This record gives sequence, structure tokens and C-alpha cells, in this order.
Amino acid sequence: MNLPYFISKRINTTDKGSFSSTIHKVAIASVALGVAIMIGSYMVLGGFQNNIKEKIFSFSGHIQIKKFTLSSSFEEPPIIVDEERMALIKEEPLVQHIQEYAHKPGLISKDDEVFGLLFKGVANSFNKESFEEYLIEGEFPDLGDSATTREVLISERMAKRMRANVGDRIVAVFIMDPPKSRGFTVSGIYSTGLEAFDEQTAIGDIRVIRQLNGWEAQEVGGYEVYLKDINKLQEADDSIIQKVGVEQTTERADEKYLQIFDWLNLLSQNVYILIGIILFVACFNMVSVLFILIMERTTMIGSFKAFGATNSLIRRIFTYNGLRLVLRGLVIGNLIALVFGVIQYYFQIIPLNPETYYMDHVPIDWNWSTTLGINILTLGIVGVVLILPTALISRISPVKAIRFD
Repeated sequence: MNLPYFISKRINTTDKGSFSSTIHKVAIASVALGVAIMIGSYMVLGGFQNNIKEKIFSFSGHIQIKKFTLSSSFEEPPIIVDEERMALIKEEPLVQHIQEYAHKPGLISKDDEVFGLLFKGVANSFNKESFEEYLIEGEFPDLGDSATTREVLISERMAKRMRANVGDRIVAVFIMDPPKSRGFTVSGIYSTGLEAFDEQTAIGDIRVIRQLNGWEAQEVGGYEVYLKDINKLQEADDSIIQKVGVEQTTERADEKYLQIFDWLNLLSQNVYILIGIILFVACFNMVSVLFILIMERTTMIGSFKAFGATNSLIRRIFTYNGLRLVLRGLVIGNLIALVFGVIQYYFQIIPLNPETYYMDHVPIDWNWSTTLGINILTLGIVGVVLILPTALISRISPVKAIRFD
């Protein structure tokens, strides 16, 4: 029999309403609340980061292949990746999908109102499935016909400014020498919540840009590469750049939109600071609780010492007692975080202002490895800290403790 564990289990059973019972509840509540906040913070942070990243990747892919140039123009010079090199890229184990694109700046007008435009031309290879969640009205332009499609997808922000609806006709004037105009029909309206895209990006047929620029049928502005595992972005980029031509280069999405990704990393640092503060408070509370429990059981400690119990045995009794409280707090905290996550994930009860937060509700990310890590970290740190107050036991004299009142 494990005598310290047996005794700690007996003294942990206290009468309801007693002082010890209240102290136990305070200890459990402090750990449970701290764990729930830590897990909930990571759920929200992960959901927020993933939501923003998915929106960026849906517009630019994970990696872009384009012609090497020092120009910072919105418009790319044309490239062609020959079939042999393209086959090697598609056979790359980390590559999931490749699609061509091109950009053309210009102006867009309706009812004598003129606004800036960045026309993004895509082909039938465009990954519509990943973009469907941002489509709020209408449908994606039909790019399957051999003829050039004059349908265009505009953002909700652009539609409101131009007072345009699905089916309306708009005119785009492209910046060239001389300028050229093209008429389009609005086939659908999208919204990502990201100003960098919603402010002026319209999506249409890449063949429109080919005709305007006089490109050949296989020429494109670049290729967007989607990966199977976003965590291996650097590895995939290093491999792909070795397979493209000498006049071509690659650009990762996290480098192209560096400010947004730096901002997301800054949010992670804030959560780390919050977790550190919560762990400090939890440790402080548990140490205080254990001190109180030791002082309350001074007579019992003196009796144990009088019967020959060692300091080590008595310390293990109170360490076990503290760990039992921590484990109960962990269980309750995990349940609270799980209930919150499920309710928010399915019912979206906490809304957000999309103009400020780029989404209309608090997102949730289910990262079980992070949840497990938080539990292990809390149990480990608090468990180690519990050793400190038990050092008081060695200073308790049996004679004085038995007479202690």
C-alpha cells in the first residue's frame, strides 16, 4: 500500500462547509479557471490566425512562381514554365495544386462613378472549392468555354460603392498606351474581410488580359502553388525554386504579406504573456492553499512525527493532496473550455465587427496537441512548485505541534 497516498486521500475528504472544504474549492476553481482561459485563448488565437491565413492563401496560393523583376508594379511580365519543369513541380510531394494567374490594373465605372481596379485573371484550373466560402451572392465566372468570358467577380465593398448587383453591367478601363476598355457582367459578389483584397480586386478570365497584352495562349503572369502541408512552406519553396527557369523566381505568401503575418505572430506573443501570468497566479494560489492546509494540520503532523513518520513521508502526503486538487482543476477547466469551444464553433454566439477584425464572429481552432501541451505544462509547473511549501514540515516540532491550537 502507498501509505502517503492513502492518507492524503483520507484527509482530502472534508466535511461540506468546513474551512478545508472551502480552501479545496478555491484551489480547484483557480486552476480550472486558469486552464479554461489558456485553452480558450489558444482556440481563439488559432482560429483567428488560420482564418486570416486561409483568406490570404485563397487569393495568392502558398507560393507564387513568376518572372524575376525589380519592378514593384501590380502587373507582371509574362512567363511560361515549360512542360518538363512543370511536370517536376507537380510531382513534388508537397505540392497539391497549381493554377495560373495574371494581374492588370485599371479603373472600373458604373453610372459615371469611377473606382480603382486590380483585375485578376484566372483560368479553369482555379481552385473554386477553396474560394466558395467567400462567395456571398451569385456564382463564379464560367471559365470552361473556349471563348473569352466577360463575367467578373467583384467584392461586396466594391459592389456597395458602385451600387452594383449580380447581373449588372460595368465597364473597366485598363491602364495601357493607349488605354483600352472592356465591358463586364457581374456574375457574383465575394467578401473576405481583408481590405488588401476587397478594396479593388475583381476576378475574371485570364484570356481578357492575354488579349489586352497581346500574349500567346500559354503565357501567364505567374503560377500559384498550393501545398499539402503549410508547415513545410520553407522546405517546399527551397525545392520548387530549383525546378524553375533561371529568369523565374518564387515568392512565399508569408513574405509577400509580411506585415499581416508579423501582426499574427505578435498576437501569439501576447497569448504567451497571458499564459505566463495565469501560470504564475495558479502557482501562487496553490502554494498559498498548501501552506494553509499544512498550518491547519499542524497537530496531525506532530502526531505523525511522534509515531515515527519521517519528514519525507509527510511531505509526500501533502504533495499528493495538492496534485489531486490540480488534477480536479484540470478536468473541470478542460470541460469549461470544451463547452465554450463547441458552443462558439457551432452557434457563433460572440460576434465581431468584420471591418475591424476581418471576420464576423470569433473563430475556433481545434488543436488537440496544444490542449494536451497546456495540461502537461500546468501539471508539471504547479506540481514542482508544490514542493516549496512542504519544506515547512521539517521545521515543525512534534511537542509544540501536538500542543498547537
